[in-house]
Amino acid sequence: MIYRMGAALMSLLGLFVSAYLYLYKIGRIGTLACGTGGCETVQLSEWSRFAGVDVALIGLVGYALLFAVALAALRPGLAEREWPAALLTALAGLGVLFAAYLTYLELFVIHAICRWCVGSALIITTLLVLGLLDLRRLRSGGAGGTAVTTGTGSARGAA
Repeated sequence: MIYRMGAALMSLLGLFVSAYLYLYKIGRIGTLACGTGGCETVQLSEWSRFAGVDVALIGLVGYALLFAVALAALRPGLAEREWPAALLTALAGLGVLFAAYLTYLELFVIHAICRWCVGSALIITTLLVLGLLDLRRLRSGGAGGTAVTTGTGSARGAA
């Protein structure tokens, strides 16, 4: 369960980052807190759109979807089901591939690094790792990543 809680937290963090970048992109906030100027260069480049859609909006929708899946996976009836972990892992995997493509563009085409974009890439990679760990836990049949409590005190029990 801890992996799913971590996934919910990380997807919420990614949602905030992408919302911040999208609000900048649509002109709702003045400047980005970046420090290097690379964020503005990346955000205002021709590569800040993918298939006609702002990349920040794609991130916003993607993280919202990941957050919804992670929250649903926390429901007691789904806690030991594999499909939520598999869906979370697949979505995060697509996100990692997209982040790798965008990082390539930053490094070799735009020649500018956006710190917020790097942060988002780290967040989506963490989500993938959490999803893989949850899948491993479920497929091994173990309780790794979950807290086991007894109603009588310590886990060692009284003999």
